[in-house]
Amino acid sequence: MPAYAIARLRPTDTLHDEVLTYMERVQGTLDPYDGRFLIHGAPEREVREGDWPDAVVIVAFPSMSHARAWYDSPAYQELLPLRTRHLDGDLILIDGLPPNYDPATTAAALRTARLP
Repeated sequence: MPAYAIARLRPTDTLHDEVLTYMERVQGTLDPYDGRFLIHGAPEREVREGDWPDAVVIVAFPSMSHARAWYDSPAYQELLPLRTRHLDGDLILIDGLPPNYDPATTAAALRTARLP
């Protein structure tokens, strides 16, 4: 089942040179874990609910074990401070859904679980 690294980063007026170095080198840390960018920054977006001033980054991995191995890898851990020193943000690793996922099935299971 796929997994994703999802980051919500708070932009600054100017990007520090270390952030640009991070951007230049991050793909090299993803390659051994088959990570690929799905969204990187999303400069063109349409906010339909709430307030969303932040940049969005989504990286896909073949599995949660790939995502964890990437994040914990020495190569990424060495690179990470180049971003975190200059950009505030949040990052989660999260499992994706299996093919043919049906939210109605999940709702039915939740209804059943609520019955006395």
